Amino acid sequence: MSLVYAGVLSHAPGITGRADLVKNVARRDEFYRMLDHQREEIEASGAEALVVIAAEHFANFFMNNMPAFCIGMSDAYEGPIEDPGWLKIARTRVPGNADLSKRVITAVMQTVDCAYAEEWKFDHGIMVPLHFLTPRYDMAVIPANINCQGPPLTPLARAWAFGEALRRACDAQPEKIALVGTGGISHWPATPDSGKINEAWDREFLDHLMAQDRDALMRYDDDVQTYRDAGQGGFEIRTYLAAAAAAGGPGELQYYTAELPIFAVGCTVARFAID
Repeated sequence: MSLVYAGVLSHAPGITGRADLVKNVARRDEFYRMLDHQREEIEASGAEALVVIAAEHFANFFMNNMPAFCIGMSDAYEGPIEDPGWLKIARTRVPGNADLSKRVITAVMQTVDCAYAEEWKFDHGIMVPLHFLTPRYDMAVIPANINCQGPPLTPLARAWAFGEALRRACDAQPEKIALVGTGGISHWPATPDSGKINEAWDREFLDHLMAQDRDALMRYDDDVQTYRDAGQGGFEIRTYLAAAAAAGGPGELQYYTAELPIFAVGCTVARFAID
C-alpha cells in the first residue's frame, strides 16, 4: 500500500498567531510537542508527499465558484495568503508535485467528482499544519479542499466517500503518501462567541471518530446539532471524516485540550491505523 500515514490535527490561526498571548504556557508547549511528534511519525513513515485535507476559508473559492471538492495540481504553491505578521508564519513557497497530483485526481474522479486547481494560495487552514508538520517545506504537498463554508455544504456521506476515494488513489501510486485532515472541531470563528469551546461535544465526536463509528458520525446534522453545539466552525468535521475514511482503521487520540481558549479551538492531534 502507498498510504503510509493518516491523522488529524487542528488548524486555527491562533495556534501560531496568538502563541505569545497564551497564559497556560505549559499546556501550549505540550500541544506543540504533540504536533512535533506527529511530524516525527510522518517522517518515520517514509512519506514522499503529504495530502492535506482542509477547509478553505473563502481565500480562493467564493460563492461565485464553490466546489464540493477540489485538489491542487501544481509543482508549487504560496502561503499564507493572510498577513504573515498576523499569522506569525512567513510567506513562502511550498513544493507540490503536479504529476503525482494529476494521477491522484484522475484516480479519485473514477468514483467522486472533484475540481482541480493549478493555482492555490494557502490560507491558515493549510499553512498552520505545514508550519508544524513540514517546517522546512521540503515535502511535496497535495492540498485537498472540502466545502465546509458555503451552503449547500458537502454532505457528510460524500466527504466520507471522498476519503475512501483518496485512499484508493494513494494506494494506486508508487510513491509513499501521508494524509492529514485538519479543521475544528467545535469553534465559533469571527463571531462574538469566538474562543468558546464545547469540550463535551468535541470528545463525543472524537470517540465516534476514533472508533470508526460511521453510523454515528453520519447522524451529525448541520442545521441543528452541529451548528447549535459546535458553531459554524464545526462544519469542518468533514475533513476529519475524510481522513478517517481514508485510513480505514481505528484511531488513537494522542492529544486533546480545551484549556487554550486563546487559540479559539479544542486542540487536537490523532492518528489512525492504516487498514
